[in-house]
Amino acid sequence: MHTGSCLCGAVKYEIRGELGPAFYCHCSRCRKASGSAFASNVVVAAGDFVIVQGEESLGSFSSSENMQRSFCLRCGSPIMSRRGNLPQVRVRLGTLDTPLSEGPGAHIFVASKADWFDIHDALPQHPERPQG
Repeated sequence: MHTGSCLCGAVKYEIRGELGPAFYCHCSRCRKASGSAFASNVVVAAGDFVIVQGEESLGSFSSSENMQRSFCLRCGSPIMSRRGNLPQVRVRLGTLDTPLSEGPGAHIFVASKADWFDIHDALPQHPERPQG
């Protein structure tokens, strides 16, 4: 099991299952939501992601017709996002409190990455969201 929280500690969550693929997302919406060159996310089954404290402090924003982003209303930490009715969520890796044995395994949406950021690692790069 993994645990996580926001910057101020108002929101705490548990991931009661396996972590799926982790990736760096370079799309313009993730850049805006993170305030950085990319967002570091991990896929988790929606039923395995459980808010254990501070649900009243969790806000949400629809950044597009199919994307709902959740964040702490007190400190603004992005916690997770959900696309449509998919049975999974994307949890922000930076909010995890438990250690990980490895980090993200790919870069996605590199066709729209920030001009001022160069990727210098050997991870796979996908111009858009990979199929499958």
